[in-house]
Amino acid sequence: EGGWGVRFSLANNNSDEESHPEISQTENQIKILSPTVNSVLDVPATSIIVQYPVGTKIELEVNGKKVDSSLIGRTETDTNTNLITQIWYGVSLQEGENIITAKIAGSLTEITSIKTEVRGAPQKLTVETIEAKVPADGRSTATVTGQLLDENGNVSNRDGVVTLAATSGEFEGPDADSEQPGFQVEAKKGTFIAKLRSPLQAETTTIRATTLDLEAFTQVQFETALRPSLMTGVLNVRIGARGTDYFGSFQDFLPADGNNETRFDVNGAVFATGAIGEWLFTGAYNSNRPLNLDCNCDNRLFRSYQASEQNYPLYGDSSKTEVIAPSTDQVYARLERSSHVPNAGSDYVMWGDYHTNEFATRSQEFTSITRQLHGFKGNYNLGNLQVSAFYGNNVEGFQRDTVVPDGTSGYYFLSRRLLVPGSEDVFIELEELHRPGTVLQRERLSRGPDYEIDYDRGTLLFREPLLRTDVDKDGNVLVRRIVTTYQFESAGEDTNIYGGRVRYHLSREFGKESWLGGTYLREDKGGRDFELYGADALISLGSKGSLIAEYAHSSNNSPELGVVTGSAYRVELQGQITPGLDARAYYRSADTGFANNATVSFVPGQTRYGAQLQARIGNTTNLRVQYDHEDNNGIAPEVSTTFDDLFNPRFDPIPGTQLDNSLTTISAGIEQKIGKATLGLDWIYRDREDRISDLSSTSSQLRLHSAHALRSRFTLPITNNLTFRAQNELTLSSETDTIYPDRTLIGLDWRVHPGVTVGLAQQWFTRGQYAGQSLTSLDIKGDYNITRDTTLTSRFSILGGANGLTGEGAIGLKHIWTISPGLKLDLAYEHVFGDFFGNTAAGEKYPQPYAFGQGASALGFGDGDSYSVGLSYTNDPNFKASARFEHRTSSQGSNTVISASALGKISPALTALVSYHQANSANQTITDLGDTINLRVGLAYRNPYNDKFNALLRYEYRKNPATIPNTILLGSGTGSESHVFAAEAIYAPSWRWEFYGKYALRNSTTYLAEDLVGKSTISLAQLRATYRLGYKWDLVGEARWISQPSGDYSETAFLVEAGYYLTPNLRLAAGYSFGKINDNDFTGSRSAGGFYAGLTVKLNNLLGAFGGWGQQKVTPSQE
Repeated sequence: EGGWGVRFSLANNNSDEESHPEISQTENQIKILSPTVNSVLDVPATSIIVQYPVGTKIELEVNGKKVDSSLIGRTETDTNTNLITQIWYGVSLQEGENIITAKIAGSLTEITSIKTEVRGAPQKLTVETIEAKVPADGRSTATVTGQLLDENGNVSNRDGVVTLAATSGEFEGPDADSEQPGFQVEAKKGTFIAKLRSPLQAETTTIRATTLDLEAFTQVQFETALRPSLMTGVLNVRIGARGTDYFGSFQDFLPADGNNETRFDVNGAVFATGAIGEWLFTGAYNSNRPLNLDCNCDNRLFRSYQASEQNYPLYGDSSKTEVIAPSTDQVYARLERSSHVPNAGSDYVMWGDYHTNEFATRSQEFTSITRQLHGFKGNYNLGNLQVSAFYGNNVEGFQRDTVVPDGTSGYYFLSRRLLVPGSEDVFIELEELHRPGTVLQRERLSRGPDYEIDYDRGTLLFREPLLRTDVDKDGNVLVRRIVTTYQFESAGEDTNIYGGRVRYHLSREFGKESWLGGTYLREDKGGRDFELYGADALISLGSKGSLIAEYAHSSNNSPELGVVTGSAYRVELQGQITPGLDARAYYRSADTGFANNATVSFVPGQTRYGAQLQARIGNTTNLRVQYDHEDNNGIAPEVSTTFDDLFNPRFDPIPGTQLDNSLTTISAGIEQKIGKATLGLDWIYRDREDRISDLSSTSSQLRLHSAHALRSRFTLPITNNLTFRAQNELTLSSETDTIYPDRTLIGLDWRVHPGVTVGLAQQWFTRGQYAGQSLTSLDIKGDYNITRDTTLTSRFSILGGANGLTGEGAIGLKHIWTISPGLKLDLAYEHVFGDFFGNTAAGEKYPQPYAFGQGASALGFGDGDSYSVGLSYTNDPNFKASARFEHRTSSQGSNTVISASALGKISPALTALVSYHQANSANQTITDLGDTINLRVGLAYRNPYNDKFNALLRYEYRKNPATIPNTILLGSGTGSESHVFAAEAIYAPSWRWEFYGKYALRNSTTYLAEDLVGKSTISLAQLRATYRLGYKWDLVGEARWISQPSGDYSETAFLVEAGYYLTPNLRLAAGYSFGKINDNDFTGSRSAGGFYAGLTVKLNNLLGAFGGWGQQKVTPSQE
């Protein structure tokens, strides 16, 4: 029967085809001419052109739905072919894939069909650079392009704004939305383009593009620019009395020893750069002083200055200066080239100031070294092998401090005074409230854009307030820490540091890097030595997975711990097992004796390992399972709150109580989307054990018990920009966990702009060690991935000399809310009811101004309220202003921070600047210090149409500028006030004459006690006149006067000099110099004077005989 059926069916089909050949022929003649197969359309509607035989009636379907025949428009008949061409107008399509089908009317059989796609909303972002390599000359640009793609990989036809950020370089062109942080560029029809100007340093730069919730990365290599050679410098020869060198160092003029015998002095300075084959040489030398030494006798690493320390230039243009030969001694030299190995960066050897970037890679934590040093450094790539080494001489004391913020911007005192300028690294770390040692986020801050530092006092002042707590996306309470490492002036011992690192690169492809590495470091600190070595590996497992492994061993001679050694281990594996199933496994352990203060925070003696699985079940359901185990076998920091902690800083915390406890946590949860709402439910099992038996009621150790807990989360978007969230953590057992309390959280998130959210959260702790306490917070914050604005200074500046000296003119405004064009609001509020010191598995937390070394596990925070409100106005190019008010009050005292600034043009020639700042100590337990107040008022006159006369006027008021915690020992009468008035002007009526004058007065009052007040006034006057007789002769006369009546001190000096240019590069000079000092209280009166002669030689032609190296060719005239 089955066989007959088969044969009948075949025969019937053949018979049908033979008896109706016209049907098959008709089907072959039905075609869809437009749109074409796999075409991509911009709009979800199109005209469809079909062709079919005369006498046939057809129907169209789109995605299985019949198209209304009323859309039929133009119809043409070709009598030669007997075919009809018909156009259906305005047929609706859907975003994404569409199937267009044509069939004979009344038939169920599809005759022909095509697939077409309609561009949809952006689902993916791509970014790349057209150029793979760009010269690092500060002028060349890289072309950054990108696209917005829909879910099918087609370029979206939507417009939008993309935010770009780069680790180096500067974006050129207009900012599409200057009110927002970062550099914005418009994406038109899904495509955008921007220009990134190269820096002066050769390096590999990462570029990040973001829009909505999309982000993408790419890299560009700024390679060594083999520029034409350049040489400049001067050689000075002088014969005359030793103590009468008017233009020499001020401290050497009229020396106290009275030795003014005739001397023959030679000194010089030179800078040179240029190509030597495929290498670029850059060098500098000064025979008389360190290269970084400035007029204040400060010798800073990298010669770096903050906005508040920059002077307004009396004359000049809007040019930009960069330090490319920094060195704290008299020599800088660097020889570099772009490596022949693709994506390998630069090969170089150098002597000068340097960072240790090659020793802080992604695969390093325990062996990571982040320092700012001076000395030798080298890096070389040989195939897949990269070798790096460094050596530093005369390294000062190295300190690590961790401070708890109080909700304001400062002042935050460090434990040391007299810091080495430029040596600091400042980080903000976030970790779980109850899990010390696991840093979830670490952000490195930049001096200037993020904070200011007083190297003498040892204080940090941030550009925005720092709240004590935060809440992550899972509702966990996070605590914020300020981690600072720095060098400080120490006893004059012979010290040095050296280290080396090798890396064998398995892959240098961006996003899929893999390598094996080894590191060694040794620091000789005189009586204290430190040694660190280890190995690490990064293995990329495709584009969505990676394996990191690390081993480290240290030996540390600590004053608090003695000679201790230990090892640390870390293994992290993460990736995607299958689409929708992500996995992560980790193991990290640090012995009690392991030490490294130049890396991320960790807890010595802690071991933690576990695994996590997260599965996506459909589009609305997620499942997760996690296992975590933690052992603490170290020594908790000793609880100490005496004055000795303030005045005797340490390198490491004093050992306290021995720890021996463990915690096993197992959790399983589900997250379900119900309409617009999201509901999450987690079951948590904790098994905690303490293996120390002799516990008393006052012990900080933990007891043995297990607990079951239930955590529920609920999120509901009320509107497109307003989201309600709630979370509850409830212990199901009769006994709560010793560390983790029960709590309830409710909050509102208002997204006022993409990337900027106003968050309000309230938390109640109902059971456990924090029962009855609560946290309230209100702040404006950006997404964690938003990059700081690196171009605000140039956008805020009115003219080149201003340097953007408004309160926010030189800062990275990350958390801002634009109320109206040019008007921005920044606010924060935090309320803590009760204190959060208590216990953790790593020991007891207690109030302290700063934690030494890796002792941050003992930091907690107390009760109190803090709030801040800030406004800034930048809409007028001729006027910019900002103001902020911050206040913190708690059981330990209060702190008020007031800052305000304004910069504007009173007239085209007159610019005014006003700034005010007031703050107190923000550290725990540091109270009763007077407020530090600083008021600055400045006027600058510069006629843009006539620069014959320029003038500056400045007034500054300072109160308690030098108070430190030690001041508490001296009582309340230790304040000081000072008023500074200064004016200077330059006048050049013609090219022959130039006059310069300056006058400054400072009045100081010091309150040593209630009945002991010291007052002092000091004045300085300076006048110089220059007359050029012609192009070869000039006359110079200059005088200065310094007076301090309260000290019965005065100083007078003058000089008359005549100069003659033998050549444009050679000047002979002769003159008379005289000086007199009246110092009746100390050294008495002394004076000296005499004639001198000098020779000044420019060095730009010094190597002209060697192929003209260093000479600049004259630019040919333009016709």
